[in-house]
Amino acid sequence: MADVSVRPARPEDAERVARVQLSTWRTAYADLLPAEALDVPEVQAAALWLGAVESPPTPTHRLLVAMERDELVGFAASGPAEDPQGAVELLTLLVEPRWGRRGHASRLVAASVESWRTDGFTTAVAWSWERDPATRGFLTGSGWEPDGATRGLDTGDRVEHQLRFHTDLREA
Repeated sequence: MADVSVRPARPEDAERVARVQLSTWRTAYADLLPAEALDVPEVQAAALWLGAVESPPTPTHRLLVAMERDELVGFAASGPAEDPQGAVELLTLLVEPRWGRRGHASRLVAASVESWRTDGFTTAVAWSWERDPATRGFLTGSGWEPDGATRGLDTGDRVEHQLRFHTDLREA
């Protein structure tokens, strides 16, 4: 059995979180995200993640990391949702593609749900790219359902649409 775990991110994880984020975006989302998002220097992304760890915007913002042995392979970021009020939002869930299909995303979501319940949340939401069947399939396979809300991101060349999913944390 592989040595796998999920834990809260530490300041020293910021560079590895940035590396996973940019590697995953460049591999899985190159045709969805604008070029300037893919060209962010790793040091700049790491500084943002360090801020998220050291000074989260609220006490209920979380950054959890998935580990396989000593390797940081994925992460989940969450915080209070803007809409609907009172819900928590899974802001980012990324597992570096080379570490995919090993249960890391499921462990990250399970640990997130546990912390959300502890924080008193009863509903969670997440956004998925309309053209990202893997994430949509993961969410629906994990018991999340689309709620009909959509939004678009203007990438410069086109507008990429996202669909919102939700789950009842009392049942999850």
